[in-house]
Amino acid sequence: MINVTLKGGTVKQYEDGITVADIAKDLGMGLYKSACASKINGVVCDLRTAVDRDSEVEILTFEHADGKKTFWHTASHILAQAVKRLYPDAKLAIGPAVDNGFYYDIDSDHPFIQDDLTRIEAEMKKIAKEGLEITRFELSGDEAIALMEQKGEDYKVELIKEHSYKGEAISFYQQGDFVDLCAGPHLLSTAAVKAIKLTQCTGAYWRGDSNNKMLQRVYGVAFPKASELEQHLSMLEEAKKRDHNKIGRELEFFTTVDYIGQGLPILMPKGARVVQLLQRFVEDEEQKRGYLLTKTPLLAKSDLYKISGHWDHYREGMFVLGDDEDGKEAFALRPMTCPFQFQVYLSRMRSYRELPMRLGETSTLFRNEASGEMHGLIRVRQFTISEGHIACRPDQLEEEFKGCIDLANFMLKTLGLDDDVSYRFSKWDENDKEKYIGSPEEWESVQNLMRDILNHLDIDYEEVDGEAAFYGPKLDIQIKNVHGKEDTLITIQIDFQLAARFGMEYIDADGQKKNPYVIHRTSIGCYERTLALLIEKYAGALPTWLSPVQTIILPIGERQHEFAREVQQKLAAQGLRVEMDDRNEKIGYKIREAQLEKIPYMLVIGDKEMESAAVAVRSRKNGDMGQLSTDDFIEMIKTEVENKATGLE
Repeated sequence: MINVTLKGGTVKQYEDGITVADIAKDLGMGLYKSACASKINGVVCDLRTAVDRDSEVEILTFEHADGKKTFWHTASHILAQAVKRLYPDAKLAIGPAVDNGFYYDIDSDHPFIQDDLTRIEAEMKKIAKEGLEITRFELSGDEAIALMEQKGEDYKVELIKEHSYKGEAISFYQQGDFVDLCAGPHLLSTAAVKAIKLTQCTGAYWRGDSNNKMLQRVYGVAFPKASELEQHLSMLEEAKKRDHNKIGRELEFFTTVDYIGQGLPILMPKGARVVQLLQRFVEDEEQKRGYLLTKTPLLAKSDLYKISGHWDHYREGMFVLGDDEDGKEAFALRPMTCPFQFQVYLSRMRSYRELPMRLGETSTLFRNEASGEMHGLIRVRQFTISEGHIACRPDQLEEEFKGCIDLANFMLKTLGLDDDVSYRFSKWDENDKEKYIGSPEEWESVQNLMRDILNHLDIDYEEVDGEAAFYGPKLDIQIKNVHGKEDTLITIQIDFQLAARFGMEYIDADGQKKNPYVIHRTSIGCYERTLALLIEKYAGALPTWLSPVQTIILPIGERQHEFAREVQQKLAAQGLRVEMDDRNEKIGYKIREAQLEKIPYMLVIGDKEMESAAVAVRSRKNGDMGQLSTDDFIEMIKTEVENKATGLE
């Protein structure tokens, strides 16, 4: 007999070797029918997995993130099976679950149009109704290659060869007559997938490399109930309306130009103004918190990146000018600021009394992202970031890390972006040591230290392997865009390597030279991404303190123009961003135009307002607010701006 500890702490006894599916059935048929996967001692597994020792077991339903991903992963296999039934010559690449559904990359000479997606979707529903049992089996590397070569699956063979040289067993999943290379986990059968929708088909290079063949990436989503799919599709329609790519262009926040390049957006006056306001806000707040401002070069010789390790570990993500190998001096645009800011610390020997040293910079960075990854302002190749580095003693590390989290949370709360964030503790991958610098013992020590700090701060976080920086673990503050895709907005990293590499030292109280810890952090993340999230969060109607135009003055006729200009000048003198619409148009038309432009306040001026030296105030949020004196309106809007009200209160 074994003891199984269930979520909540209940302990039950079962026969050795019992499967999680049988445990779920024992706990109730409702749970069994809704189960998607399981966690055994924290590891996500199939429901068919046997429990052969005392363990902690959690049953994962569709409501759980890992349960949802298992469900969608199975749906991706149903998609692949449907494609092979309809287009037998198609070759399969990869088909993972993603944050908002799943996709499968397919190599087919037949270009998929909407009619094809409809056919594939119908075949998927047929496979789901067949209720095919899903089972897992393993083969040796040679056996796995032979199986996939027999099926003509060249992409699978390539993937297997990468693993088989390590001597790993290769796992497959089978449903009916369909077999696919996969690590899992999966559902018990296809029957659980009740509602399916294929949403789009795009191009995607094999392995994200433009030198490889362009494949067809078919996206979809699936649910246990038809009503959940209907709700999801309704949400997608709302998301389209809020998509920053749509609203941001319509409101003239930004634009893109093909002959400038992908991932290189142009911020138009409105967008540039918002980013300027954010930068001033961040720099002022960082100054209050003891940060020293720096300004460093946008590029450097390869020598700098060789010291830091970026040349060996990050070169593919950099824009390199010249080539060391041909005898010429190579330069690279900076992908991050750390090795540049370190030079401020290195300008002279430091004392322990000078620490912590907090350096901050509004940095423009360049990263050679894959073309298929570009998306509006969310993922770009040139971006500006609130980057900072803190050199501190070991006894200061926890307090400084706490200060970084406090600053990040303050920023998110002020912007109204704090209601949909999650925290990810990103660790190294001990099975891929070549990606990192430092010994396993050093990594384990620092990761344990960071885990203790996070636990002391009572942060609810998820641990993820393989997402650390090459020089240390990090806390990623994740946020979802309007489509549900999760991206990293803010990062806080503990660096235990680069200080020694650069010779950063301080004289400690005992007179000995020591290397400081370095915390790499952002306080608001990438400004372009933040702007995109703000546009989506507020559907373009940004809070008054961030609105590129806060007030527009609408004179009813020409005889009010002179007084309207006086009001405009008075507001502008108080630092308010104000415009005037003096076109020869009806007032109703002007009001509708201002509403479409999402301007927070409209000041209508007619004869009555001119006679009483007042303005008729219309609020974007509250409608007609009646007549106010100019001074009272100024006091009202300045209070709103100074409080940085979001309008979500």
